[in-house]
Amino acid sequence: MPGQRKRRRQQRDEMQRAAARFAPDAGRWEVLFETQDESEWRDHIHHLRATDTQIDWTTVRIDTFCGRLVQPTTYRLSLFVPAPEPDPEQDSINN
Repeated sequence: MPGQRKRRRQQRDEMQRAAARFAPDAGRWEVLFETQDESEWRDHIHHLRATDTQIDWTTVRIDTFCGRLVQPTTYRLSLFVPAPEPDPEQDSINN
């Protein structure tokens, strides 16, 4: 198919950028909301999207942990918090 190689290359490049952006040494995932009630989950997401909350949705992770009979399904909303930049003054003081 025409353009398939280009599309695959763009997808691969985007995945590599995302992996570098959300690498473990780049920051941490902070849980914003977690519930086992699907309707509460949908209401919370709808409320966040409706209000002007300053959330960068490109840094949000939505997880659904599928349950079984013993453990119910859990819904979790996490936000990526970048690690603080190292202070060059502190580095020069410590060295």
